[in-house]
Amino acid sequence: MKIIADSKIPFVQEAFADVAEVTVLDTRQIVPDAVRNTDVLLVRSETKVDDSLLEDSCVQFVATATIGTDHIDTDYLQQRGIGFASAPGSNANSVGEYIVAALLVLEERSGISLAGKTLGVVGVGNVGTIVVRYARALGLDVLQNDPPLARTTGNPVFHSLDELMGVDILTIHVPLTKTGPDKTLHLFDDKRIHAMKPGSILINTSRGGVVETVAIKNALRTHHLAACVLDVWEHEPTIDAELLLLATLGTPHIAGYSFDGKVNGTVMIHRAVCEYFGLVSSWLPHDMSGQGVRSPIVVPESASHSAGLLAAIRSCYDIEVDDANLRRMGTLVDSERGAFFRRLRAQYPTRREFCNHEVEVLPGHAALVDTLKVLGFKKIRTKG
Repeated sequence: MKIIADSKIPFVQEAFADVAEVTVLDTRQIVPDAVRNTDVLLVRSETKVDDSLLEDSCVQFVATATIGTDHIDTDYLQQRGIGFASAPGSNANSVGEYIVAALLVLEERSGISLAGKTLGVVGVGNVGTIVVRYARALGLDVLQNDPPLARTTGNPVFHSLDELMGVDILTIHVPLTKTGPDKTLHLFDDKRIHAMKPGSILINTSRGGVVETVAIKNALRTHHLAACVLDVWEHEPTIDAELLLLATLGTPHIAGYSFDGKVNGTVMIHRAVCEYFGLVSSWLPHDMSGQGVRSPIVVPESASHSAGLLAAIRSCYDIEVDDANLRRMGTLVDSERGAFFRRLRAQYPTRREFCNHEVEVLPGHAALVDTLKVLGFKKIRTKG
């Protein structure tokens, strides 16, 4: 069996080595001629998989090592009888940690405590569920919105989107859908954004098309929104340069780019391919315990709860570094910006999730220890 795989899928060659002939290609090299004679195609979100890519191919199965599937024409795959799998939930924790990092930076910059503020979570699937738990650990009150779940469960915990318009911070975790009763394309248009509480904050880590670019720029220019955090953008990789200038924090679609999340994606698509073709593989990811993990993080005894928490999180993941790197795009001409955006993603450094890092907390920080545990830290030492 022949497999073509995106080079950004970690361990993909060794994962399938005992069941297939694997060819690893750069994302830009995954073109019709390259996939024509392959049986399996393994991609990430930058590869558009549709008739223009596969029409003359022998592909029998497609898998994306991502939770999002809007880059896949699933109707076309079904019509052709091509099997398909994605990796739902694989990087959900990575996105949850990104939200934590963003919230703590916003708190530091504003000088206003998160405790007692209200967070609205739009979309309570794999990612949103984690965000709800982490937000509560930070002291936020949480309102949840998820129309499909509300209909199927009848759970009164879910509120209408209108009922979330009074929150202080709103974060979006929905797929990009263009039709149907729960269409999310431009869900946050000018009308919806201006229904939000004046001075509130909008965070989008779902898909760029969920938020209308012109609408959010207007809201930021007029200060209807006090701030916004954007990891996703309409028309990636050619993102709107003015919106980047207006954004409080802007990153190049890397919220889910933890190394752990990527490896989870490989594990899930490996399992899916083997099940589809009835194959038996002995592969398991090797020990990654020390990879990308820094020396123990020490929280100063004099630090406040908020400062100590931010210090611990920033040592694991500094969102402001990603923001600064993306803003270098402003020095480039328009024709260079798309390639720069792609390069930031392709060359993204190894980022390990909180559970891999050791934290040393000095006496007097019992509440901080409790918060760190909820956020997923497992290696916490109390010194003294």
